[in-house]
Amino acid sequence: MTKKEKAMSLFLEGYNCSQSVVLAFSDCYEMDPETAVRFASAFGGGMGRLREVCGSVSGMFMVLGLVRGYSDPKDREAKTQLYRDVQELARRFEEQNGAIVCRELLGLSNRKDEPVPEERSADYYRKRPCKELIGCAAEILEQFLKERAEDSARPVERKQS
Repeated sequence: MTKKEKAMSLFLEGYNCSQSVVLAFSDCYEMDPETAVRFASAFGGGMGRLREVCGSVSGMFMVLGLVRGYSDPKDREAKTQLYRDVQELARRFEEQNGAIVCRELLGLSNRKDEPVPEERSADYYRKRPCKELIGCAAEILEQFLKERAEDSARPVERKQS
């Protein structure tokens, strides 16, 4: 099963968009699944149904931080590289979907929704593009991580003087 298929399946099980992406990559980082689910739980619905950054995009960023993040606050080079990677993931997602903001992706005019999540029904899944957006985010992240692994494995070419 691909990461895309796994993330989409997790969403259909009832996990939110962010949790679905984070859990689909659980084999890539050292965190138990329950902690990962809790860690990502507030980011569903564009951050607690505020309809801001799409939860699947936030999930991509969380996984990226766990896999390629920095821990030394003074390491400007590592911080710059991580932010460059975040911006690249956001660019790819936006290029495919037109936005990274939940309300824009869902075509909502209101800035936020009530905090009570909607019931998951066949109609819910039919009217929302969330499953596909989650799959897209997982696919983008999987490809990105493969590219970066390949880049790391390539020998560095040295300029001859």
